[in-house]
Amino acid sequence: MLTFTSTYSITPGMDRNPRPRFSPEQLAQGLVALLDVEEIDIDLYRGARRPGGEGRVFGGQVIAQALQAAQRSTEAPKVAHSLHAYFMRPGDERFPITYRVERDFEGRSFATRRVIAMQKGKPILNLACSFQTPEDGMHHQDAMPDVPAPDTLPSERELLNSLGEQVPAPIRAFLERPRPIELRTVDPRQLLAPEPREPAQAIWFRLVAPIGDDPALHRAILAYASDFALLGTSTLPHGINWLIHDMQTASLDHALWLHEPFRADEWLLYTTDSPWAGHARGFNRGRIFAADGRLVASVAQEGLIRLRSAPRPET
Repeated sequence: MLTFTSTYSITPGMDRNPRPRFSPEQLAQGLVALLDVEEIDIDLYRGARRPGGEGRVFGGQVIAQALQAAQRSTEAPKVAHSLHAYFMRPGDERFPITYRVERDFEGRSFATRRVIAMQKGKPILNLACSFQTPEDGMHHQDAMPDVPAPDTLPSERELLNSLGEQVPAPIRAFLERPRPIELRTVDPRQLLAPEPREPAQAIWFRLVAPIGDDPALHRAILAYASDFALLGTSTLPHGINWLIHDMQTASLDHALWLHEPFRADEWLLYTTDSPWAGHARGFNRGRIFAADGRLVASVAQEGLIRLRSAPRPET
């Protein structure tokens, strides 16, 4: 039932049709437009559909649009500092999503919003979001890991090209699709011959082109990107991946805490680890650092990880 797919799912939500090439600026503005929400009544919003999308809606898109709806209903100077979401049903790319906002609490320092994402008359996600008026206080944070700079790491396209013709054409077409978020993995997993490894990884990411200075928009883009690669961390100790195994994966819930200001169009380091997996579920944690070492966000997620059959035969 809970079938939101991870970023790299190759069946639901997969783009099967060739796409025209877009400039980085067009890709970035396309994501900005996707995460925008249209006000259709008081505390009622409609989220855009991904052009050409098929199958299931990416969970990060629903989280980001729900956050945008909550932010639109909350006046400055209060800013979002945390959200907690539960996925209930898969979103369908063929239909728009409406977001109903409930103003549960409005205090002097804090405010709370509850957002229900609806599609075809049924809820697909519940999200609670808390806002705070900025103030000073005691401060400490985890140190940023010492990892190679993003410019020294290969791009996704370079990693894919290194595999040559080993990657089947449909999967290659999916991996080569233009995306608005650029990723640089510190220690890439072996897609074709995965081996068990520590359940931890580090990935640099950023929007592919600069956007404006609206901090609410940058928070929404980070919320969107925070669903990347998180669930896959819990598969690392088991030497499996979606490319050669028939897996069912789905985000069950998602929590995000926003600590410090940041820009989503500048490099951010996403470090993830998985302290536990069992009963067809995996638990994952994430920390997001700005390039200057500030811890700007923390993430937690539990997801469904169901291995449905033996590895696919070599082609």
